Amino acid sequence: MQQRRVRLARRHLLAAEARAPDPVDVARAMVALHGTDPTTVYLSAWARMHDGDATALERALYEDRTLLRLLCMRRTVFVLPTEVAPIARAACSLAVAARERRQLLSWLSAAGIVDAKDAERWLAGVEEAALRALAARGEATAAELSADDPRLRAEIVLARGKAYEGKVRVGSRVLLLLAAEGRVVRGRPLGSWTSTQFRWSPAERWWPGGLPDLPVTDAEAELARRWLATFGPATVDDLRWWTGWAVTPTRRALARIGAVEVDLDGRPGLVLPDDLEPEPEPEPWVALLPALDPTPMGWTHREFYLGGHGTALFDRTGNVSPTVWCDGRIVGGWAQRRSGEIAYRLLDDVGSERVAAIERAAAELTERLGPVRLSPRARTASPVERELLG
Repeated sequence: MQQRRVRLARRHLLAAEARAPDPVDVARAMVALHGTDPTTVYLSAWARMHDGDATALERALYEDRTLLRLLCMRRTVFVLPTEVAPIARAACSLAVAARERRQLLSWLSAAGIVDAKDAERWLAGVEEAALRALAARGEATAAELSADDPRLRAEIVLARGKAYEGKVRVGSRVLLLLAAEGRVVRGRPLGSWTSTQFRWSPAERWWPGGLPDLPVTDAEAELARRWLATFGPATVDDLRWWTGWAVTPTRRALARIGAVEVDLDGRPGLVLPDDLEPEPEPEPWVALLPALDPTPMGWTHREFYLGGHGTALFDRTGNVSPTVWCDGRIVGGWAQRRSGEIAYRLLDDVGSERVAAIERAAAELTERLGPVRLSPRARTASPVERELLG
């Protein structure tokens, strides 16, 4: 168990001596950064870098285009290095896109927008119109594209008959589908780096000619290899959960990379065949990681770093709130109050030296954020976070 924490500290770039110089190195080390909430990407990168501010990540995303957002694993938006995007697209995104397409076709016919027998042809025409409009504009919001074609302004009902029933425009679902297929990319937001409203861009701006097509089984094996290098040793269930795969592709990918079995305190685990040697202990370290950070969200079996704190820090859907880490373990949670102060609550006794280090980390994050107030797209609202926010 301790060696797993050591690997986590080094391979997740959380120990001071392991930190990276730039956000692309961070994303590469983590395979992908969770991007459902825009602020998570920035806070996750900062926690793993020697130095850095919002401009470094914005430059990589929107100017150098060495990072991009992609709807992929578990139907979740991630930020990935451009060389990893085609792998995740073939291994995960295209299956997500196929499900999204079936669902959208069903909604279109249910809304009476088009007959079921004509839905595929109608949707293909709308997609091509959206892509042409986007190419002409260079980048655009969903609302701007909807102004170019009335079909994109048509409304469909989601979750009909349920308490959370709502209407959305066809344009937003078409863009979601095109994003999952890797044909469009979320570009620069309308506001600051905390904004949740994005402009859309053609994928060719990141990949001339579009994201390359890779054989699915090759992509699955490469994604599993990269994940196991960062998160191993781990279980079959962990990889299956992280990717959103079924059992068969999970086991197929692990077999292709020659993963070997190891004991994880009585549970069978897997590592890469050339990754059996122990790593040296890092210097003592602490870290404040944001909600949905890729480290706590990297496994489904979390006991080795979470202990018994799951109900205090994870919500009912399995999403983690902001966490305080000490030497490879989650020891508490944190939140930003309205005043801008980073407040925290410890769930373990970590000793006075570690408490002092956590105080410094909280003060540094408070200073770094300055006037910025974190406003999550969907707050996890764990018990500790609710307590800290009052």
